[in-house]
Amino acid sequence: MKKIFNLFDLKQKVNYKNEILSGITVALALVPEAIAFAIIAGLSPLTGLYAAFSIGLITSILGGRPGMISGATGAIAVIYVGMIAVLKETVPGISIDEITQYVFATVVLAGIIQIVVGLLKLGKFIRLVPHPVMFGFVNGLAIVIFMAQFDSFKMDGNWISGNDMYLMLGLVSLTMLIIWGLPKLTKAIPSSLVAIIVVSAITIFGGIETKTVVDTLIGEVKSLQGGFPPFNIPHIPFNWETFVFIFPYSLIVAGVGLIESLLTLNLIDEITQTRGRSNKECVAQGTANIVTGLFSGMGGCAMIGQSLINISSGARARLSGIVASVGLLSFIMWGAPVIEQLPMAALVGVMFMVAIGTFEWASLKVFGKMPVTDVIVMVVVTLITVFLHNLALAVLIGVIISALAYAWENAKRIRARKYIDDNGSKHYEIYGPLFFGSIAVFNEKFDVQNDPEDVIIDFSESKIVDMSAIEALNSLTERYLKAGKKIHLRHLSADCQDLLKNADKIIEVNVFEDPTYHIVADKI
Repeated sequence: MKKIFNLFDLKQKVNYKNEILSGITVALALVPEAIAFAIIAGLSPLTGLYAAFSIGLITSILGGRPGMISGATGAIAVIYVGMIAVLKETVPGISIDEITQYVFATVVLAGIIQIVVGLLKLGKFIRLVPHPVMFGFVNGLAIVIFMAQFDSFKMDGNWISGNDMYLMLGLVSLTMLIIWGLPKLTKAIPSSLVAIIVVSAITIFGGIETKTVVDTLIGEVKSLQGGFPPFNIPHIPFNWETFVFIFPYSLIVAGVGLIESLLTLNLIDEITQTRGRSNKECVAQGTANIVTGLFSGMGGCAMIGQSLINISSGARARLSGIVASVGLLSFIMWGAPVIEQLPMAALVGVMFMVAIGTFEWASLKVFGKMPVTDVIVMVVVTLITVFLHNLALAVLIGVIISALAYAWENAKRIRARKYIDDNGSKHYEIYGPLFFGSIAVFNEKFDVQNDPEDVIIDFSESKIVDMSAIEALNSLTERYLKAGKKIHLRHLSADCQDLLKNADKIIEVNVFEDPTYHIVADKI
């Protein structure tokens, strides 16, 4: 049954059955992940649940990619690990409740940054992230999520041992086995949900004592009191020192959130053969983070795993995300007592499987088969992510290394075809871009002393890229002028002419049949 869904997408056809069932499935799968991500960050599980609800709802309505699911994520959670450690070192005796207020403020500021990125139409620059960087980013995130689970094998800071350790390992293994095996039999019910129910039933009805969610709660409140997310203006000192402290973390949260969201958007675009709107998604993510920061949420972004679950279940519109968010709110308001009794072993097993599913195992096959630079970039990004917990810095460094490697390769590829025409003029037909990296090789192509009086440089197969290239051309022109010879530049594109406008008194430019270059820009 297909109808028209009149919420912000007047022309989008919606299969209500698929949308509602997909939404319910996603809502059930969101609960354990939202709790686990909050625990990774060292925050109350409710902050993860609140974030999953508010972010999921707002991005489903306002986002640029129908069918994409957003919520609390591991990528954002690991950022708070370092932030909280710094807070504890710089402010001795600070309580977890006070720390949480700093997290909320960080999320709000990150949301503002994301909106600015969207309004400035910078979302298109996600295309500049190479695949090796994406592989390193995802692999590092998977390792961080995996390692973060080890704290659940500790009690009061010490590793559990003996029967307690064997019991924990057994329950974790059972959880992972169910998640791995159930989809081979049926995909009607989320395997992670079934695993949690089975392991919880074993521990509760079997009278087995093991670590539960309520044992991980921190702060003054030792119970999950479900309700609508409470409005909360962050209780922190509003001064310059606070801003200086939270701003770098807000930049990281904003950057990581947008990177993961836009990478997920591109992935769904490929699967559905449609095109999302990256800048609109940036604005939606920012709005969602501002709201969740003011309503006691830890912040978040698009979720690759949940989005794939939603799309594979047949969802293509906004309704599935809305249903998932409303369903999650129902669990928060009426299911809190049940959530408290969930065994941590089940959640650890779920997160182990999330980490295993997140890791790009195919990336291991590139060793020895792909360029060494790509392998180095992937490894560097992974290591920075794992050891510094700074995903934005990891991606930035990866992009810089890739860009420098690309520039170096292109610098070696500039060529010049030389010949003398019937009029005695010498032609240099340039192939390859002229930029800072290639000017040395470019200068070596010319024989100023032995060339005739009239020299023509043809750029029909080349492009003047930057100021270094302009300076190289000016210097070359001066060398020919001192030798009593004249140089002409031909077939320059319009943008190259603009770059050379300050040199028009000494350079003759022929613009006949020049190519035109455009930069693709997304709409908001």
